This record gives sequence, structure tokens and C-alpha cells, in this order.
Amino acid sequence: MQRSAVVWDPALLGYDLGGEHPFNPVRLQLTVRLASALGVLDGVPLLTPHPAPDDQLLRVHADEYLDAVKQAPMATWDVGHGLGTADNPVFSDMHDASALVVGSTLLAAAEIAEGRTRRAVNIAGGLHHAMRDHASGFCVYNDCAVAISWLLEQGFERIAYIDTDVHHGDGVQAAFYSDPRVLTVSLHQHPFTLWPGTGYSAETGAGAGEGKAVNIPLPPGTRDAGWLRAFHAVVPSVLEQFRPQLLVTQCGVDSHDEDPLADLSLSVDGHRAIYATLRELAERYAEGRWLAVGGGGYQLIRVVPRSWTHLIAIALDRDVKPETAVPAEWTDMVRKAAPRAELPQSMTDGVDAAYRPWGDGDDDAVDIAIRDARRAVFPFYGLDPDDPRD
Repeated sequence: MQRSAVVWDPALLGYDLGGEHPFNPVRLQLTVRLASALGVLDGVPLLTPHPAPDDQLLRVHADEYLDAVKQAPMATWDVGHGLGTADNPVFSDMHDASALVVGSTLLAAAEIAEGRTRRAVNIAGGLHHAMRDHASGFCVYNDCAVAISWLLEQGFERIAYIDTDVHHGDGVQAAFYSDPRVLTVSLHQHPFTLWPGTGYSAETGAGAGEGKAVNIPLPPGTRDAGWLRAFHAVVPSVLEQFRPQLLVTQCGVDSHDEDPLADLSLSVDGHRAIYATLRELAERYAEGRWLAVGGGGYQLIRVVPRSWTHLIAIALDRDVKPETAVPAEWTDMVRKAAPRAELPQSMTDGVDAAYRPWGDGDDDAVDIAIRDARRAVFPFYGLDPDDPRD
């Protein structure tokens, strides 16, 4: 068994919302180029995906929605379903390009489910906002939810989905809100201050799935230390009780301080710490099984390529030291295409991502978020929300 798998094909650049849309596929190309230039992908076979067939998409999407997506590029009328908006413009080959993203995450999932690897990465995935019958938040089809549904059918009985994007992982939460087999965890900017306006700590699941949705909404301006403090105060304890057989993680990097669409203040160093933590949690609680996908991230040059190169490297156990210089071949390539862009010089923002564990008596806005999340969820697991030992 190989340790890790990476899914990538230039055809994934076809998921292109066009014009000046912030969801620009160049971020994927720049990431793969940077990871290659650093030697992270040396000797690693890149797995080529195929578009997901309709029967897989129908796991989480409605028949009439698929029809609308297929017809939208040719339609001369309003097809509805959230298509043709500023967030989700219609583009040529939209169905095929979106189905290929789903197929890439399904391929990564199959590598794990069929025993060929313990970890798999697909930076083109992470379209976590797409709903059953409509597009939302730059997302046409929800690759995360389709892959989780497929994995459940392969015999996995407990899957933990952890969403580190700055936006609430609403589409995945909605897909499994009543399913006790899927734990959805989302750390995001507080819904009072950021779209989609969901992800309050009181959203804990419904019916048999009650207690299986965990939301930690964080105040604008939260930095690495606060984000990591909140994560460690809630997530490991819940994972220990839930006992997942596999982690699926959405690793959006729009939580960065330089991201133009949101207001958290993490660094590339914080992202690197998050990915190292996810790897460790997969080893501790899920026998090493870890499926990592991309997501949001709109600082296309300085942030996304470095953060996701760290993600790929950590999944491959080829961790890149923060002080590593960005290779000249990458900066030269970017400078030719964007001569006025400010380029990063190394794989760090020079930030210390250390954090203090919760329970030290501090009481700031992050600690309020921690207490709210713990009090909402911990009782479902027999844990004391006010005891830092739990």
C-alpha cells in the first residue's frame, strides 16, 4: 500500500466561472507548479479523474437540478436553481467540468476505501456549499457530500467531516444533518458577519443525527493562536467519542489575513499547523485514513499555492520547512504572467502559530465561542463542557 495519493489533471482547470470571478482555477495550477518546483511531487504518480456519472451525483442532488445544470449553457431563459447569478454564473461545459470535480474527489475516496492508500489529496475539490437542488457560493455540485455518501455505501459506518474554510460548510451539514453516521465539524467566521449566515453553535443536528453537527463560529480578526485554541478545545474530544473510521477535511484557505473575501486573520504558518494537526488526528482516531480536499481561497498568488503545497506535503509526509525559499523557477514563471504581483519569498509568513490550550482562565471573544460550542455539543457525548480536562 502506498502511503498517500494525489489526484490532479489539468482538465480540472475547466471549472472556470470566468471573467473577474474570484474562484479562479489558476490557483490550482500555481499550487501544483509550486509543489513540483519544491520536489514535493517527485516520484508521486498523479491520479487522473473522470467525470462522476449522474447516478453518483444523484446521491445528494435532485434530478431536476442536474437537468438545469446541463441545460443552462444553452438556455435562453432563467433556469433558476441558483444558476446564472453573480456568485454562480453559467459557463460552457458547466455540467462536465463540475462532474469532473466530483469525480476527482470520488477517485481520492476510492483510493482509501479500496485499500490502495491511507491518505488522498484533491485540491480541486471542496465545493461544500452546493445544495440538493441549487448552486451556492461558487459551488455547482457538492463533491464532499457525494464522496461521503459513496463511502458510507462502501461500509464505513462513522465518517468525520472537518471544514476549516472561512465560510460555514453548510451544504455538507445539510446533506447529513439527520444522519448519525456522519459527524460534521465547521470552524468559520461568525455568521453574523459573513455569508452564508449559518453555522451557529446551536445547530447540532436533527433526529438521529442530533449532536453530530458541531459548529464553532469565530469572531472577525481571529488569528492562528485563537483558531487553534478553539479547534483543540472542541474537536479532539468529540472525535475521541465519535470514533471515526475516516476523516474527510475541507481545507479552504480563505481564512488567511490577506484573503479579500473574509475577515479572519490566519497565516500560511497557521494553515500548516492545521494540516499537521489533521494528519495527527487521522492517525490517532481513524487508523490514518484521511481524505483532504481544497475549497475557498482567493489570494491567488501569495497564499493559496503556499498553503496547499504545505497540505500536499504534509499528506505525503514530505513536510516543507517554513523557512524554505520559494524556488526561482516558480517566481520567474509567475512574474512573467503577473509582473506587478507581490510574490512570496519563502514558505512562511514569519508567524509563530503557537497557541495556549483552553482552560487557562482567559475570557475573550474566542473563548466565548469555545464555551458556546462545548455547551451545545459536549452533553451529547457525556462530556463536561466546563471542564477543560474533557
